[in-house]
Amino acid sequence: MTTSTLDDRLAVTREGRVSTVRLNDPKTLNSMDTQMALSLREVLRAEAKVSGCIILAGGERGFCSGANLSGDLAPGDGELDAGQTLEDAFNPLVETIRTLPVPFITAVRGAAAGVGASLAMSGDIITCGRSAYFLEAFARIGLVPDGGAAWFLTRSVGRMRAMELMMLAEKLPAEKAFEWGLITRLFEDDAVEAKAMKIAQKLADGPTRALALTRQSAWAAADSSFTETLQLERVLQRDAGNHPDFAEGVAAFMEKRAARFGG
Repeated sequence: MTTSTLDDRLAVTREGRVSTVRLNDPKTLNSMDTQMALSLREVLRAEAKVSGCIILAGGERGFCSGANLSGDLAPGDGELDAGQTLEDAFNPLVETIRTLPVPFITAVRGAAAGVGASLAMSGDIITCGRSAYFLEAFARIGLVPDGGAAWFLTRSVGRMRAMELMMLAEKLPAEKAFEWGLITRLFEDDAVEAKAMKIAQKLADGPTRALALTRQSAWAAADSSFTETLQLERVLQRDAGNHPDFAEGVAAFMEKRAARFGG
């Protein structure tokens, strides 16, 4: 089923309990302005209420080419606060992704550049086609990486590789990104979205409350001490243990059958 959105550059389809949100502005390779970022945030929040998993996809030639430099960030005659767009739109978007109550998968083909690379890296599971590439292009135009790029990169590929990617602004091919641990699954281009859907359907049929708490634990752990992580796990485990999915999971294990989670 296809649903309408706040922005005609976004398209949403639902297949069972999986929502696919597609960046759909092929003429710009899905470059993003403030309105598109705000609309995407609202779409993700809405779909999280009706689905068990969300896939964020782009087009065949480009996942997202970054910020639209002919829009909000276009230099003018007066003083420009390029950080205002981050405060108003891009930062709230990635914060929303961080706190989604359902698993979030990115399906990347073609270019994932600038803030588009950050969106791609925000996935819990990052599926990529072999022709995909990541590009931190900011140094080419005299800006700094945004959308959480420095945070994502340093925690996935380490500080030295992150510095090289951000300072040299060179393309990182999908094969190398997979080798470095930046992405989790690598497929042929024409199989990316089908493979992402298969993974999403498995997650959507799983214990969605426990998966939501797992997301919370993992995001928090990236900025927490070991002791703080243990303390949070204790609180989250109490929550998960009080959910009917836990009782169903144990019953299924004891009865040697597949669990039927209610979500």
